[in-house]
Amino acid sequence: MAEKIQAIRGMHDILPDQSPRWQHVEAVLRRVMGAYGYREIRLPIVEKTELFKRSIGEVTDIVEKEMYTFDDRNGDSLTLRPEGTAGCLRACLEHGLLHNQIQRLWYTGPMFRHERPQKGRYRQFHQLGVEAYGMAGPDIDAELILLCRRLWRELGIGDKLELQINSLGTAEERLAYREKLVEYFRGHYEKLDEDSRRRLEANPLRILDSKNPDLREVIAGAPVLTEELNEASTAHFHDLRQMLEAAGVGYTVNPRLVRGLDYYSRTVFEWVTESLGAQGTVCAGGRYDGLIEQLGGKDSTAVGFALGMERLIDLLDAPERFDAAVDPHAYLIAVGEEAERQAAKLAEDLRDALPALRLQMNSGGGSFKSQFKRADKSGAQVALILGDDEARDQTLSVKSLRAEGEQATLSRADAIALLHTLL
Repeated sequence: MAEKIQAIRGMHDILPDQSPRWQHVEAVLRRVMGAYGYREIRLPIVEKTELFKRSIGEVTDIVEKEMYTFDDRNGDSLTLRPEGTAGCLRACLEHGLLHNQIQRLWYTGPMFRHERPQKGRYRQFHQLGVEAYGMAGPDIDAELILLCRRLWRELGIGDKLELQINSLGTAEERLAYREKLVEYFRGHYEKLDEDSRRRLEANPLRILDSKNPDLREVIAGAPVLTEELNEASTAHFHDLRQMLEAAGVGYTVNPRLVRGLDYYSRTVFEWVTESLGAQGTVCAGGRYDGLIEQLGGKDSTAVGFALGMERLIDLLDAPERFDAAVDPHAYLIAVGEEAERQAAKLAEDLRDALPALRLQMNSGGGSFKSQFKRADKSGAQVALILGDDEARDQTLSVKSLRAEGEQATLSRADAIALLHTLL
């Protein structure tokens, strides 16, 4: 017997008993996106490697360690997308969607990073990304945060997530802050770990994002970026906070919140939870006003966020309750030569009469007893029984599988009326 081939480590199958939870979350996401006027864009999974080097930054863990990169047959360096913002922006620039236009867009799908797999962190994972282009004020920042809050409410997990916000200022403000930060960390060089020492010259703000508990005390004493903000950045952050407070959104200002990607500016935010252990960030985003010009477009404004679908689904209360939403309403049993001949047409007639009906028809033969067991196992609410007598008389026997009650033989019209009550 040939050796079985297994899935790649950190890349998981979503099995039929799990997919209803995904479908439920995806349906809520689509509904909320539409409620705020966001339109879906569908993007390639593979992009040119240079796109991510220019957008994410070469001195980042993603580009240095985590990207799935390969040369294709033409010798071009290609990468499985590690995040969605760069690809979305590339598509908008390529197709002229940003020329004197405002855009509100969303996308969803798999992303890829070569990390050490653990609960909530996988090598193939799924994200919802939301991007808004051409709006400079804090009102659009607030809108995205409010959109998130509505998602949590509709999914029933609003009490499990807390909002943290910060401002990273402009590139010029960060440059001045960077000098102070480098000077500070050089004074504590012996306490830094290997990654932090490597980042010290290239990207010292990332040290603030370190998850190493041994660095907490050093990081806590570092200069605070918000103290370096100019009047415009300070006003932007102040106005955002006022809008959130007016809308009743609770938040915490986290001065160490810097995000892991180089392209962020001014507003950054994260929705975090204590319900998932170490992987506590469920949703994160912010402004990235400089990235459009960095990728070859005209200087403009942009803001967005991404949320992890796996982590979101892990937060659902009693996720098995969604499984019943895809169980069949009815299971059609056919016993007898004439019944088996008519069963498929009858099933199609019932689906024509009731387009919302989920009807599973027995296939593969079997005795009445074995078919009835299959009907019960399917999760259907009723069994529809078509024997040769029912086939001759144009009737249908109905037996409840989930409640007490006698089997009844009905006319086809009465059977359809009964089935309608199950929808």
